[in-house]
Amino acid sequence: MNQYIDFNSTIYPFPPKPALLSKDEKKHCREKIKRLLKQQDAVMVAHYYTDPEIQSLAEETGGCVADSLEMARFGNKHSASTLLVAGVRFMGETAKILNPEKRVLMPTLEAECSLDLGCPEKEFTQFCDDHPDRTVVVYANTSAAVKARADWVVTSSIAVELIDYLDSQGKKIIWAPDRHLGNYVRKQTGADILCWQGACIVHDEFKTQALIRVKGLHPDAAVLVHPESPQAVIDLADAVGSTSQLIKAAQSLPHQKLIVATDKGIFYKMQQACPEKQLFEAPTAGEGASCRSCAHCPWMAMNGLQAIVQGLERGGEQHEIWVEKELREKALIPLNRMLDFATQLK
Repeated sequence: MNQYIDFNSTIYPFPPKPALLSKDEKKHCREKIKRLLKQQDAVMVAHYYTDPEIQSLAEETGGCVADSLEMARFGNKHSASTLLVAGVRFMGETAKILNPEKRVLMPTLEAECSLDLGCPEKEFTQFCDDHPDRTVVVYANTSAAVKARADWVVTSSIAVELIDYLDSQGKKIIWAPDRHLGNYVRKQTGADILCWQGACIVHDEFKTQALIRVKGLHPDAAVLVHPESPQAVIDLADAVGSTSQLIKAAQSLPHQKLIVATDKGIFYKMQQACPEKQLFEAPTAGEGASCRSCAHCPWMAMNGLQAIVQGLERGGEQHEIWVEKELREKALIPLNRMLDFATQLK
């Protein structure tokens, strides 16, 4: 723990859930979104953690469903003049930083991320200034301002490889904001890592004893875990990785049953990848559990069909992402380092 922010007392107010739509209302919204995307030369980019109906719409309209790294790549390469980012705010900011000439819209700018909220710019800057001998590596789940303070940006899909590379150069690391992912990377690489103490409200809720009981009910099932989860949960895993890596693991593992410890939005693409397999949610309820999120990010859930229609129709300060030029240029440096490093890995 550090003196910069009291994480144990931090409670994030959950946003209201979108209103439930009838079948006819959903159909009307989908048709309207398709027309608006064409009219505005727009393409839709959706994260794995959005609801399945949002992911399927992105696919149908020539967009993509991906993790944050692939979302960034796709938006950077696509010819559309407008990007509609279905995800959380830092993803829209990243798209704008990489594509300043494009209009970047979101269904709502109120879709936050507990990792972003838990790493305020002022406190994090002081943390970095107090450890000037360390290379600053921040997770993509951070604000543009925090990225601008960093030397590197990273996603979970390349975190181990990047830190291993920096460690080989003798670098000591500041890692932010997710403490579980930072500890996992430290264990994998042996690097000297000083962690900011943030956590994802979804992955932080997976419970060891409850998972053991579910595993007892399905002893032939493999356990797939995102490294933003607590170490005790990671220790039970047959496969650990980012969203895209977990989907690949679901395909390659011989098990016909899979217990999945990440946001349940991933089930849409995971079931596409291995339709013959049976998927189970890892429990967020049990001893000491609050199940506030119940394995689904409440901010991702704000990306409803009506909100997408409003974003495309209205734009403006409630939907369009803006990043000031000076801040964008600073944040672009560590982002480009990440993309270049990821390209070299490929």
